[in-house]
Amino acid sequence: MLSPLYVGLVHYPVYDKNFDVITTAITNYDLHDISRSAKTYGVKKYIIIHYVQGQVDMIHKIMNFWESPVGRKYNGYRTQAFDIVDIKATIQETVDMITCEEGVRPYVVTTDARTYAQSISYKELRKRRETDGRPILVLLGTGYGMTKEVMEEFDFILEPIHGTGTYNHLSVRSAAAIILDRLAGSSWWE
Repeated sequence: MLSPLYVGLVHYPVYDKNFDVITTAITNYDLHDISRSAKTYGVKKYIIIHYVQGQVDMIHKIMNFWESPVGRKYNGYRTQAFDIVDIKATIQETVDMITCEEGVRPYVVTTDARTYAQSISYKELRKRRETDGRPILVLLGTGYGMTKEVMEEFDFILEPIHGTGTYNHLSVRSAAAIILDRLAGSSWWE
């Protein structure tokens, strides 16, 4: 049996391009595209992690449109993808919610373009998901990634996604799709 998989999109604390700690803004694309990828790959919940009330209000406004009769008629697939979306103010609230729902604390796994001491391969995390039973929360950072101090608190950090050259700065939407395919997609290589 596969462990339940959760995805969280972290907007604070993250770095900007100068490595100052900031809070990033919600983007319509992150809300839509990651929820669609998450729904496609069987993610139990996609949690938007943001504490600024104005940003949370914007999320509700966007989702309310797509859940309205007009939005459903225009593109029902977006409405379906929002069925798994939740909003929490902090990473800890997200972990607490999953712990309460599953009865056990999830492995908290994050992503980064850099390698850390507690890095884990996709193969190893996929194996844990197939054999361990403990839920997994994959956190995706916005901006230029989550702060180093926060990253060091997690159980694992997924190895970086590498392309074919030296350029390595994927959008969070693209990274989410690749990560979900590697962790929850069909085993096409077998």
